[in-house]
Amino acid sequence: MQEYLSNSIFFGVFLTIFVYQMALLLQKKSKITLLNPLLVSMIVIIVFLTVTGIPYETYEQGARLIGNFLTPLTVCLAVPLYRQLRVLKENIAAVLISIACGCIAHAATMIVMAKVLGVEDILRNSLMSKSVTTAIALGITEELGGIQGVTIIGVLVAGIMGAVVGPAVLRLVKVDNPVAFGLGLGAGSHAIGTSKALEIGEVQGAMSSLAIVVTGIMTVVMVPVIVSFAG
Repeated sequence: MQEYLSNSIFFGVFLTIFVYQMALLLQKKSKITLLNPLLVSMIVIIVFLTVTGIPYETYEQGARLIGNFLTPLTVCLAVPLYRQLRVLKENIAAVLISIACGCIAHAATMIVMAKVLGVEDILRNSLMSKSVTTAIALGITEELGGIQGVTIIGVLVAGIMGAVVGPAVLRLVKVDNPVAFGLGLGAGSHAIGTSKALEIGEVQGAMSSLAIVVTGIMTVVMVPVIVSFAG
């Protein structure tokens, strides 16, 4: 069986799509926010591969094909932003200021927490860019001399946590403006948070997709400077 699967590039694709669709159905039926489809899919696939003894390389051989769609899907996020161009023009100053404040606050928080908890600089530098997309985060980590594996985990956790508890936290602190709501999710939990924002509303999704881009650019500029001053 394993030999057959190792020769089939469709195994990873089928397993990923099937498990994710079941996870989507589970969340819709249960309406439990913590049952995030991405989180549930990850756990189920890891358990399945472990129990069956199927090597990760066999699964990844087909699953990586899905990753090829990441770039065009990210580009597609420009569609809701274009539709909400008027809203963006009306709030451009607030958008840029809020994202800049978010980037600075995130970097400052990571530095303070690292000092309080006694975390080594190499681990701190690996997590400084966890709130932006993986491609940008890895580039920043390489420049800072961090560990890319730690960065990937940080980006993943930030995205899932933002999608799972982000909306509840924003509602708890009375953030009901759709522009602010979307910017909060996008700046804090990148593409995964944006997928959640799109479920909530088109304005939220548009602002979240904008936040991904602007946060990435600002983080590339700000983080190395802040880290150099922090020592």
